[in-house]
Amino acid sequence: MRRVSHSTWASILGVVYLGLMVNFLVLLAAAPFVVLLLTTDPMHSWPLLALAAPLAAPALTAAFSAFRANAEGETQVVRAFWQGWKATWRTAMLLGLAGTALIVVLLVDVRAVADTPASVAVVPVLAILTLVALATALVGLGALAEVPSARLRDAVKAALYLSIRRWYLTALSFAVLAVQVALFTTMPAIAIGLTAAPALYVAWANNRYTLRPVLEIAEVRA
Repeated sequence: MRRVSHSTWASILGVVYLGLMVNFLVLLAAAPFVVLLLTTDPMHSWPLLALAAPLAAPALTAAFSAFRANAEGETQVVRAFWQGWKATWRTAMLLGLAGTALIVVLLVDVRAVADTPASVAVVPVLAILTLVALATALVGLGALAEVPSARLRDAVKAALYLSIRRWYLTALSFAVLAVQVALFTTMPAIAIGLTAAPALYVAWANNRYTLRPVLEIAEVRA
């Protein structure tokens, strides 16, 4: 059997390091939200989780920034992560705040009308709007990671339109993240320590492909 080359081993170890380090940094940057998830019952502590969720949004843009930098040849994961966090934390937090507020309102409305005769018509509409809000927030965070200088309004408009237009990529991201959430509820140590980065990587890759029309326009203008 042929020996595995040094460059192949270096690539494998680089991917492993990227995943483990992104897991650790996301845990560190989103610590308030993660601690609440680990120590409380989300059914009862959801108001606190809603308050902490916007604080975790910059951790996602930072992770996406680290993946982007790695794809461009950057090997310093910690530096790429924190540079992405510093460049996007304000707009990412604002997007997280707006998205969380909208989703909470929609879910509270679902709970309010669930036992009424109007639920058959209203609940599906509210559920669709909730999914659209989640998709817009996820793809919007990806847009901020790709173009940190983008205005929040532009990122949201592009994310809203493209996440619906390329719904199949959005659905794939949701499926992968749903598996991650399910794993977190049963084996949180594995979900946090091993599988968070792969799940976020899939979301980042889908976001980047979803945003290609906008990114190509920006590159041409530049």
